[in-house]
Amino acid sequence: MNSNHLAATIAKKIIILIISVLVLSMITFAMSRLAPGDPLVSYYGDRVERMSPEEHANAIERLGLDGPMTQQYADWFKAALQGDYGISFKYKQPVMTVISGRLINTLLLGGTGFILTFLFALLIAVLCAFREGSLMDRIICKVGTITSCIPEFWLALVLILLFSVTWHLLPSSGAYALGEAGNLGSRLEHLILPLAVVVLSHLWYYAYMLRNKLLEEIRQEYVLLSRAKGLSRRSVMWKHCVRNLMPTMISIMAISINHILGGTYIVEMVFSYPGIGTLSFESAKYHDYNMLMILVIITGIIVIAGNMLGEIVSERIDRRMGSTERLEDLIERDKSEEVKHHA
Repeated sequence: MNSNHLAATIAKKIIILIISVLVLSMITFAMSRLAPGDPLVSYYGDRVERMSPEEHANAIERLGLDGPMTQQYADWFKAALQGDYGISFKYKQPVMTVISGRLINTLLLGGTGFILTFLFALLIAVLCAFREGSLMDRIICKVGTITSCIPEFWLALVLILLFSVTWHLLPSSGAYALGEAGNLGSRLEHLILPLAVVVLSHLWYYAYMLRNKLLEEIRQEYVLLSRAKGLSRRSVMWKHCVRNLMPTMISIMAISINHILGGTYIVEMVFSYPGIGTLSFESAKYHDYNMLMILVIITGIIVIAGNMLGEIVSERIDRRMGSTERLEDLIERDKSEEVKHHA
């Protein structure tokens, strides 16, 4: 029964995902074409100014920008279903060819930042909860409150000023040095500053959230029972409290995907890091319609799927908690009936 319910829930989420992406594609398509600017400039450059009216009309027709907007969308959607996402106006290459070269960079930066953020957040949460109310706990909470309000672009500029301009220790832009795409050391060196900004911009917020959740877990009755049985505080923390915190942490991680992904896009633009974020900014700036459509859809799928995953995990947690509450009610009812029987 539970497996059938889970399958039905997943199927429902998939349908909602498809509808959401479809609506998102329509909105993006309409907004991109209603925005001011000439998309031919992205493809032809300065030659557009020297085109005759006939040449301009032929260029628009060649790029599929003629006709009503609804017909343009229908043509694009039909081609997209067949795996043809069009040509990038700026790069003169198939859209997916350009994206595939940038996607790995974003996954490397955003994925590593995502993992490190929650790994360090959990460690800080345990440390603060273990020493609740201490000077260290208060300092960490204050520092977290301040740093969580610092914008990513400002922090990135400060780190560039210090480590690149003043001290000349780390590169300020790019994913690797010129001609060293296959050099792992160069990639890691260029990843340090962007990764530091991604982690520091989100670390304290989630660490503070996990700390509060962990403190709620510490105050549960089973912790007192475990301590009464002679278990050490450290053992109870790691073997019971942190373990019981994992479902909640997974739910928070799923919901936070859009938060960290948005921060990653901003960091990419500041550091000129060749990823999906920088590509999205360029496609919007140069009216690269085909590129912008796919980038928005990819980002939308990641964000919507992450939120749905968080909802599914939360529902499973709530169902488990509800079952526990019902079990406690049954135990209390049995106890009362037993007391009445003896009376």
